Amino acid sequence: MSGARGADDRPVVRRGVPEGGEERVAALYWEAFGRKIAPALNPPGKGRAFIATHLHRDRGVTALAAGRVVGVAGYRLDGRALTGGGVKDVLSAYGSCRGLPRLVLLALLERTPAAGELVMDGIAVDAAHRGRGIGSLLLREVAAVAADHGCRRVRLDVVDTNPRARALYERHGFTAHRTERTPWLRGLMGFGAVTTMHRPVTDTHADADATSGREAR
Repeated sequence: MSGARGADDRPVVRRGVPEGGEERVAALYWEAFGRKIAPALNPPGKGRAFIATHLHRDRGVTALAAGRVVGVAGYRLDGRALTGGGVKDVLSAYGSCRGLPRLVLLALLERTPAAGELVMDGIAVDAAHRGRGIGSLLLREVAAVAADHGCRRVRLDVVDTNPRARALYERHGFTAHRTERTPWLRGLMGFGAVTTMHRPVTDTHADADATSGREAR
């Protein structure tokens, strides 16, 4: 049938960002979270380049279809996240005058894990591949990563303008822990509240999740 996807187009989830996939991951992140991160990293081309340059490839889980990255979930663990770049990197890329206020905005998005906790940065899936369960596969693999590192729970934040993401997280056992109202950020970053969600991690959860849809790490 014309337009049908072949078996080799089925998504495969792997740990890490494949070498050479940095720009693709940066593009997916910008598409998904551009409204939120644009004030700190605009213009878009420069922002995507900054993300790609400072990416920590071992702090992400990717979904590939026909060898191409079509989804990514980033996480922070042991002091490192998928998206990197420190103070010196921001000032070098944007200059001192423009860089300093950007650092303030980036600090607002920073989330530090508690002991025994893995913090997710978010999930981004290519628009042409949505509705195929890729988000679920990525969440399951992140849970397996957390279990392998001895974490007791996964934590994430979801903004009030993304109810579909929240529904996905709830289907995978995440529950709301607290909601922080941020009306002063609505005009700047596009959201007015952030809900922190938790999901406990057990060996049983990780084993069940890891065997569902994962073919390789």
